Amino acid sequence: MLKSVDADLMRVLADPLRLRIVTLLARETLCSTHLIEETKAGQTNLSNHLKVLREAGVVDTEPCGRFTYYRLKPDVIASLAGQFTDLAEAARATAENNVKRSCP
Repeated sequence: MLKSVDADLMRVLADPLRLRIVTLLARETLCSTHLIEETKAGQTNLSNHLKVLREAGVVDTEPCGRFTYYRLKPDVIASLAGQFTDLAEAARATAENNVKRSCP
């Protein structure tokens, strides 16, 4: 049975600023100061988005003195990508086998 795509995670990543943060963190571990510089977001706005990403399990934090570094959790992204791969494979098989439900 085909599992559905994680809708809650999709909602978290659908926000343009959060997607930008995730994209930046895929390339390197950054502190909030770096993220503010890169995104041009305000401190409060960025903090709120980072909190959503932390609570969704998308990023890990690492305290370093008075700074907090953020790191993307690749397994979360890989899991979501796998869900889309499964969906695409099911759609391909449906098309190739001309699977359709009869109308009543």
